[in-house]
Amino acid sequence: MNNLETGFIAKVAEEDLADLGKGPMDSKLNHAKGLESEKHLASTDVEKKECQEHNNGIASFGMSVFNLSNAIIGSGLLGLSYAMANTGIVLFVILLIGVMLLSLYSIHLLLNISTITGSMVYETLGEKAFGKPGKFIVFGATSLQNTGAILSYLFIVKNELPFVIKSFVDVNSQEWYLNGSYLIIIVTLVIILPLCLFKNLGYLGYTSGFSLACMIFFLIVVIWKKTEIPCPFTVSNSSCISDGVKCNAKYFVLNEKTVYALPTMAFAFVCQPSLLPIYSELKNRTSRRMKKVSNISVFAMFIMYLLTAIFGYLTFYDDVNSELLCSYSDKRDQTILIVRLAVITAVILTVPVLLFTIRSSILLIALKGKFSWFWHIITTLVLLIACNVLVILIPSIKDVFAVIGSSSANMLIFIIPASLYLKLAKDETVFTLRKMGTVLFLIAGIIFMLVNLPLIIIEWTHRDSNTTTTESCTKEL
Repeated sequence: MNNLETGFIAKVAEEDLADLGKGPMDSKLNHAKGLESEKHLASTDVEKKECQEHNNGIASFGMSVFNLSNAIIGSGLLGLSYAMANTGIVLFVILLIGVMLLSLYSIHLLLNISTITGSMVYETLGEKAFGKPGKFIVFGATSLQNTGAILSYLFIVKNELPFVIKSFVDVNSQEWYLNGSYLIIIVTLVIILPLCLFKNLGYLGYTSGFSLACMIFFLIVVIWKKTEIPCPFTVSNSSCISDGVKCNAKYFVLNEKTVYALPTMAFAFVCQPSLLPIYSELKNRTSRRMKKVSNISVFAMFIMYLLTAIFGYLTFYDDVNSELLCSYSDKRDQTILIVRLAVITAVILTVPVLLFTIRSSILLIALKGKFSWFWHIITTLVLLIACNVLVILIPSIKDVFAVIGSSSANMLIFIIPASLYLKLAKDETVFTLRKMGTVLFLIAGIIFMLVNLPLIIIEWTHRDSNTTTTESCTKEL
């Protein structure tokens, strides 16, 4: 589950649309969550600052670690084994450590900016630094990241639901209800759309905890299955790859698909939009205390990512699917079936949460906080139709990881935090070590975007010139 970073604040956002002028909520938990939603693209910085200064925070250190871990974990986890297959074990570990450290540096920059300005809202920081354009840039990057997360979740449903159905019904694979494109439309109309149309999401705002549990369960199964699945593989050994695969690990790999590795890692580590809301919740909060929370959360997710990537890769080697769960295709495997059902349930319940945050931000800008059922429904339909069309047309989930990781994730991790710090940290001279490091950090983000996006487009062109086959594990049904 990609990036569930906004899931924990989405529960109360729609209520704030009806009355942006209300004071803090009665519920302590909803107060902390509602703080971000109420201030998100709100009208005055005075009200925002006042709310921030009077919110003492109610979340313990451990709960803050859990919340930030929820914000980090996402569907990017399923693409890391594929990234390892196309970089090699050693190069992958080096790159993953690098992305982890850079993500931590980005988090520390945001916390320093928050301390300097007294603001705990990402969009407000953008507005303080660059005016209205800055606020809209942050809004655009965050919304694009959430859209990418929705696309990745819908891809998971599209790929995995046919396997679940096939496990219960032994029918010809050409049946229409085993077609992932048809299924994603049906799931959207029957389940996701009705959930998205609610004015309030209620308990759906708390699904990130369930999603994290599913990912931990998935990691345990991946490690366990490495001891059960032999190599070379056969069709009955829960692999949707050929028998002739070479069963030897590679340590350094450079090919045309290596370009997907860094964006996938960046996609997996994005948590910046949730960082400041979680910081505002922290009891006895200080910048140093929140940095410790961030260090523990990011390192814990790094370990989880690394273990999943290594054991997934060492199970399927070069032919691991771009969505790891898709590599397990034995319909008789009850454990994998349970994992699939849990993951599908989690992502279906999470899509309305992420779409809710995008819609709320759009309506806040367009309608100035006034609720309208007409625009509520129209915006929901447009967003869902656009996401469904993209999921049907885009060949593989790795393309979502690549584009979103190179664009919005890169903006949220590298470019925006560095730009904000350089603009707002006016008390530091240009030649301080921290500012020079931030300049290099900004340059790295710009180079990453300018180099990686063209390479991805070149790889697409090369792929199209050689094959038009859509990569999907459903073709094995």
